[in-house]
Amino acid sequence: MTGRFDGRVAIVTGGAGGIGRATAARLAGEGARVAILDRAGDAAEAAAAELPGALGFAVDVTDAAGVDAAVDGVAAELGSVDVLVNNAGITRDNLLFRMGDDDWDAVIGVHLRGAFLMARAAQRHMVAARYGRIVSLTSVAATGNRGQANYSAAKAGLQGFTKTLAIELGPFGITANAVGPGFIATEMTDATARRVGMEPDEYRAQTAAITPVRRVGEPADVAATIAWLASEEAGFVTGQVVYVDGGLDL
Repeated sequence: MTGRFDGRVAIVTGGAGGIGRATAARLAGEGARVAILDRAGDAAEAAAAELPGALGFAVDVTDAAGVDAAVDGVAAELGSVDVLVNNAGITRDNLLFRMGDDDWDAVIGVHLRGAFLMARAAQRHMVAARYGRIVSLTSVAATGNRGQANYSAAKAGLQGFTKTLAIELGPFGITANAVGPGFIATEMTDATARRVGMEPDEYRAQTAAITPVRRVGEPADVAATIAWLASEEAGFVTGQVVYVDGGLDL
């Protein structure tokens, strides 16, 4: 039985844990050779060791030279760059009057500069091959969320960035889409729970109670949507934002 990604090479940033790790596993399970990029090189290598033919790289996505070297290295070792998943992200939550310059710059840098540098490096290989899939992680917080001015601004920016990539790269057989998770049970959302003074389990239960499907999301829920957008089946879908939130914002 063949997989949807047989013969394809995928890069997943922030792939050592959470949604990124689930996405790397999903793509590898369907035949892709996956490169996991993460600031934590040891964690990236450990995650890659669990997947057939995968590689792990220590990369700071805000460093242009490091990004170019990593993407070119993936292409050289694995043969191509067919799929890019811009998943790397951080939070530095605080109310506006308490938010420091470094909190703003760090979040904007990882999410927006990181996605820009990664897409710019990957598209060189994709344009040459006249094929590619770029999927970036936005969020339901893109429309605004208390205590997350930096994160919301970054995620809203990624939506505009994605639509522009779709326009510019479409003629070369490259699609660009974004996936907007709602509440997903990860270390990041556990940290948010503690920020607002709640235990993670309590926060998850409270969120599930107001979500139409009556549960919180899991990383695998997001990975499944990313995999579809990254597949050939979604070749006529570009410039879209697909929310994976259990209907929370209905």
